[in-house]
Amino acid sequence: MERVKKFFVVATLLIIVGELYLSNAQNVCNTLPQDLLPCKPATTPPHPPPPTGECCLVLARGGMSCLCSFVNSNLLPALGIDPDLALQLPAKCNLPHIPNCRIEA
Repeated sequence: MERVKKFFVVATLLIIVGELYLSNAQNVCNTLPQDLLPCKPATTPPHPPPPTGECCLVLARGGMSCLCSFVNSNLLPALGIDPDLALQLPAKCNLPHIPNCRIEA
């Protein structure tokens, strides 16, 4: 019984942390992580296709600072999106590019 209680406490904490993390990303740029899913094919190695119009529209709507906030978090890899390929999307979508948006750890 004690193991079940511990499991529920840990699961609840993980859900709360996940919700806070996702709501923080939304507050930064009004774009949810799942909004970037149309960009997934263009950001999946080894030979990604060009980004779709829908992907470019999401990027244009969110802005490059939004893309940088996702690149500098763990959200993109969690969605199966390669952050380095994601940084190539602005040029491929003919959008303004912010150089050096990746924060080196």
